[in-house]
Amino acid sequence: MNNLQQILQMGQQVQARMSQLQTELSSKTVTCSSGGGMVTVTADGKGKLRTIKIDPSVVQPDDVEMLEDLVLAAVNEAQNRANALYEEEMRKAAGSFQLPFPVPGL
Repeated sequence: MNNLQQILQMGQQVQARMSQLQTELSSKTVTCSSGGGMVTVTADGKGKLRTIKIDPSVVQPDDVEMLEDLVLAAVNEAQNRANALYEEEMRKAAGSFQLPFPVPGL
């Protein structure tokens, strides 16, 4: 019965740490750019976009497709980096707990 209580207590600790981690990830940011800095995107650690900045020289009515491509490239890279940050923080958090059994994906 003591093992079960330890496992339940550990589960509560993991849940509290994951909640704290979600809060921390909301305050961390990643910034990516494309087109040599003509489009810059900032996302939080959870992948939510926070800002998009576009150099006015890129805005050309006859080449909207290029601007769309630059925005898409910057957004995709920001979300990829945010995902990598999330996974790294989850691995760190999981490593701080010595679970008596393996947890898939951690």
